Amino acid sequence: MSESDRRALVAVIAASLIGAGMAWAGSQGGYSVAGIGIFAIAVVGAFVVQWIVFVPSFWARTERFFDLTGSLTFIGMTAVIVILTPMMDARGWMLAAMVVVWAARLGAFLFSRVRRSGGDDRFDELKESFLRFGQVWTLQGLWVTMTAGAAWIAITAQHRVGIDAFAVIGLIVWLIGLGFEVVADLQKSGFKADPANAGRFIDTGVWSWSRHPNYFGEILLWIGVAIVTLPVLQGWQWVALASPVFVAALITKVSGIPLLEAKADAKWGGQPDYEAYKAKTSVLIPRP
Repeated sequence: MSESDRRALVAVIAASLIGAGMAWAGSQGGYSVAGIGIFAIAVVGAFVVQWIVFVPSFWARTERFFDLTGSLTFIGMTAVIVILTPMMDARGWMLAAMVVVWAARLGAFLFSRVRRSGGDDRFDELKESFLRFGQVWTLQGLWVTMTAGAAWIAITAQHRVGIDAFAVIGLIVWLIGLGFEVVADLQKSGFKADPANAGRFIDTGVWSWSRHPNYFGEILLWIGVAIVTLPVLQGWQWVALASPVFVAALITKVSGIPLLEAKADAKWGGQPDYEAYKAKTSVLIPRP
């Protein structure tokens, strides 16, 4: 076994253990079925779905359905939670809708992007190794769990609170975040579709305010979801607040901004117009 395969195996085990810990903690004080927490059922489902789709994907050496599977897992597991949770209240329905709307929009966008481009070069080497390719699918299961965790824990919580200021403020924050993400994606798609912009970087619209406005929107909307959940969290359920922290850390420190910044620097670094754009434009938080 190569060193890279050993690291992948360790990552798979670690991600699975973190998911198990999240499932246990988030299920405390929540509704259950046959003695198993509904939240834990959703977490297990999130991982199992990835592993099931991984097998034929590895066989065909394709990542075409990776993003779509992640988005459908958000939607599918949220539906499972809604079906299993007794006496859904208004806050629960609100949180479920927030997760489903976001996942449906993002999934459709990412799947159409992969269809246009024909693939994702991030997976070129990974999909040749069973363990390394399996690692990214397992990590996607953890991503789904940690990202949707706050909403899922609150939906399944036995402690219920009616719609209040937290729900209203959280919804507003979520709408602003979603708006930034949608507008940024639409503007970039339109920019790339114009042949005159071939080989250029986008520096117009909200992209003149931030080098990554879509990621700003992503972080903001999950903060909004967390705000909505605050009144119902009790005891171990406060692990739900790991959700927006996880999203922010993933985007700013791991697989989001660092990778795209390095890719952009390799492509346009040293060009006066690009260096000027970097110097005057915020990395993340929009500054019109």
